[in-house]
Amino acid sequence: MRAATAITGAGSSGVGAHAERTSISLASEAVSLALADAGLKRSDIDGLIVHIGAPRGADYDETAAQLGLNVRFASQTWSHGRFGATVLQHAAMAVSCGLADHILCLGAYKNSNLGLIGSRASWGFEEALRFGGGPHGETPHAGFTGPVAAAAFAARRYFHRYDGSPEKLAAVPLAFRKHAMLNPEARIRKPLTRDDYVSAPFIVEPLRLLDCSVVVDGAVALIVTSGERAKDLPSQPVFLLGAQGVHAGPNEFIFGQPGLGVGQADVFDWKPPGSDQTVYQMAGLKPADVDLLQVYDAFSPLVLLSLERLGYCGAGEALDFVQGGRIELGGEIPVNTSGGMLSEGHLNGWSQMMEIVRQLRCQAGQRQVPNAKVAQWGTALGDSIIFSNSDG
Repeated sequence: MRAATAITGAGSSGVGAHAERTSISLASEAVSLALADAGLKRSDIDGLIVHIGAPRGADYDETAAQLGLNVRFASQTWSHGRFGATVLQHAAMAVSCGLADHILCLGAYKNSNLGLIGSRASWGFEEALRFGGGPHGETPHAGFTGPVAAAAFAARRYFHRYDGSPEKLAAVPLAFRKHAMLNPEARIRKPLTRDDYVSAPFIVEPLRLLDCSVVVDGAVALIVTSGERAKDLPSQPVFLLGAQGVHAGPNEFIFGQPGLGVGQADVFDWKPPGSDQTVYQMAGLKPADVDLLQVYDAFSPLVLLSLERLGYCGAGEALDFVQGGRIELGGEIPVNTSGGMLSEGHLNGWSQMMEIVRQLRCQAGQRQVPNAKVAQWGTALGDSIIFSNSDG
């Protein structure tokens, strides 16, 4: 994969509560901006991959029809936000195989009007967030009705296993709020103090309100093209250097370290398996070479698990690792520099992808990481992509 494909166009509608707009309206804005950025016409797009789709957005066929796209390759990932990066991985593979030349990757969501999980206003929270699917990933475990309970139980077990203080988790939302205050597009930009954190109500102990992501509406469009074609287009390409997919198996659970997930029978000393090094081997890099990291932070503990899984620290070390500004701008490894889902807003990881493009193009304004050349996306389930503004 190394530099065989690149993001050549990027556009965002911004995030917020857009009660008056449809997901197609948000998508149209993001797509128009991405096309202009790439210097392409709508007719140049011959591939489309949509993330999630209905009911939070529109499925691939409706999207193509409404946006006037005629493509020879179409796909859709029907699962949760943690599969956002899978869209880019599939696009890279499709371009490399010659199935399309310019693939539009789209995440467009109307989340704010669907109601809280479990409420009468909710459309349900089935697998893939759509009717007729199986249960959401954590539902079979202990009868959880939503992800926050699963995340809280897994976090409690993590703190018990490693003798960690839940109050130290404050370092994560505090860091991301500092970043959001530098991001004019962030949903929440109000200053946040440690006192604010500890006084916030518990949602499911030990997770407080400020450990939970902010629901928003919005759309991000990214265009994936071959590395060679990218060099002929007007904007700075962002090359995909390496990738690894979402892991699955009896020891895997999105909200817990392998072996520490709710419903897992065994508790054992854990270290990242060799498969978690694929992204580095493919890119020819190591964690120390990464200038900034974007992770799936639907809940604060997922940041700890991602740091450990991606090799930035050892098992049980992340709670101490995030202290002292280490994950803030100017720290050892800046994480979620636009504010993440905890403050910028939960757009299923797509805002973080947009932030990677901005950072590697030196377009991030006050939150710009100096001389940023390499950025990484990753989740607690092991999937990851390494990006660079250079194909060398």
